Amino acid sequence: MTTYMKRSLFLTGLLACFSISLFAQKYKVLMTTTQGKIELMLYDNTPQHRDNFVKLAKKHFYDGTLFHRVIPNFMIQRGDPKSNAAAEGAMRGDGDLGYRVPAEIKPENIHKRGSLAGARDGNPEKASSSCQFYITVGKKYTEEQLQAMSRRNGMKYTEEQKEIYKNIGGAPHLDNGYTVFGEVTKGMEVVDKIVAQPRNKMDRPNEDQRMIKVRVKRKFLFLWL
Repeated sequence: MTTYMKRSLFLTGLLACFSISLFAQKYKVLMTTTQGKIELMLYDNTPQHRDNFVKLAKKHFYDGTLFHRVIPNFMIQRGDPKSNAAAEGAMRGDGDLGYRVPAEIKPENIHKRGSLAGARDGNPEKASSSCQFYITVGKKYTEEQLQAMSRRNGMKYTEEQKEIYKNIGGAPHLDNGYTVFGEVTKGMEVVDKIVAQPRNKMDRPNEDQRMIKVRVKRKFLFLWL
C-alpha cells in the first residue's frame, strides 16, 4: 500500500469519526439548590425523557420548585409545579402538566446511587410524570439481597451492576418499574445534605429545600472507533 493510500485511509477514518462525533451529543444539567450545586448528565438512550426535561428546563419551569419529598437511604423528589407557593408543611406531589412521558425502561439504566429517574403514579404503562423526577440516594445491598431482588423485579443484573449495588449502593427494587434517564456527575454531597434534612410525617423537609435554577447545556463528545 502506498503512502498516499495510507494517508487517504487515515483521513477518511478521521473524518468519519469527526462526523459521528457531531451527532453524539449529551446534555449536561446544572442544578443550583439552597444547599449547593448538582451537575447531571442526561442519557441519550431515553430521548423522550431527555427532551422533555430539556424543554422544561429551557422554559425555567423548575426554577423555584421545592424538593417536596426526601427519604434517607432512598431518594429526593421534586418538580411539582404547585410547590413554588406551597403553604408551610403542606403535602405536595400531586401537581403535573396534564400529560405523561412514555416509559423508556432500559436494563442498562439502573437505580444506582445518583441516578435520575421519572416519578410516576400507578399507571400500568409505567409512564412517567410530565415534570416530577427524583435522584436516587439508596443504600448498599448484599449478593443474597440482589438475587432476591432479581427474582422480584425480573432484572438480570450483570456482574458490573451487582458490584455497583454492593459497593456504591442504590435502589434496585425500583428497577424495571421506573425510567432512569440520567445521573449525577458532581454534587452528590449536596444530594446527601438535602436528604438528611429534618422532615415532617409526609417527608417534606421542615425547612424548604428549593431548586433556585436549572440550566442545560449541550455537550459534544468525540468518539474514537
